[in-house]
Amino acid sequence: MMRTLALLFVLLFHTVNLMADEVRPAYLEVKEIKQNIFALILKVPAKGSKKLNIKAELPKECTNTTPVSTHFVNNAYLERWSVKCEDGLVGKTLALKGLNTTNTDLLLRLEFMNVTSQSILLTPTKTSYQVPQVTSSLQVVKTYTWLGITHILMGFDHLLFVFALLLIVKSMRRLLWTITAFTLAHSITMAGATLGFIHVPQEPVEAMIALSILFLAMEIVHEKQGKVGLTSRYPWVIAFIFGLLHGFGFAGALAEIGLPEQAITLALIFFNIGVELGQLMFVVTIVLIGLALHALKHPNILQKVETIVVYAIGGLSSFWVIERISAF
Repeated sequence: MMRTLALLFVLLFHTVNLMADEVRPAYLEVKEIKQNIFALILKVPAKGSKKLNIKAELPKECTNTTPVSTHFVNNAYLERWSVKCEDGLVGKTLALKGLNTTNTDLLLRLEFMNVTSQSILLTPTKTSYQVPQVTSSLQVVKTYTWLGITHILMGFDHLLFVFALLLIVKSMRRLLWTITAFTLAHSITMAGATLGFIHVPQEPVEAMIALSILFLAMEIVHEKQGKVGLTSRYPWVIAFIFGLLHGFGFAGALAEIGLPEQAITLALIFFNIGVELGQLMFVVTIVLIGLALHALKHPNILQKVETIVVYAIGGLSSFWVIERISAF
């Protein structure tokens, strides 16, 4: 089973690399800084070195008060400018030109001077948004559930940690307890950090997340050498401890997205539900396809692939540890 999962990892790794450029979500922030004057930030992923052809279309009553400045940051193009909209934006329609020609989604976030905010997920099939006076609870539920799902499925380091757990834990019953412990732990710290009860700098957290993956890779290597490690004996304990760290990582992503002031609790709950749904989809898919590959019965090939994958996980996580520590 471990060998078939390892082969599946290789296939998934190449698939993710091929698709990652264009499926990364875009972001448009529209923030009211003075009455009817808005500062805009448009973040568009790059496909290689080329910017995806996505542009913001504002109501015709809006005029630029500053020129558009463009910067290339973290493999994305960042545009900033300000506009004045004579009658505000409530009741008006914002659109994203070119979004329908891509495979990416866009998070639109609106912040107003009356301390209300709105978040909406636009897609290639839904490229515009008419700004209501108050956003509905159903809209918050749909948006943050989908954001949670997409965040975990695009969070390669989080998935790699879960994948390593699947390589170690061979019993379905123990796997259930292990995933439950991981879920409970990251739910606790994500909620605590998002609501401001706990504050941990994001850079050390990201480094520790990489270190958690390296730890599991070393555990797998030791097990192959006949040394039973802590994770094999107490997988739920290890999953819970490291799950606390991963929760801070989820909280960091949620902080970048922002929460609607009038529905913080609702948004937080359904973002977490989305994360769990995405994680469940990943685990079920890996297990089912792993069982199918196991039926092919090619032990020699699978054993070689398993060894390569384990060392690849260790090498990649080691690189992440060094890279993230150097960013402090």
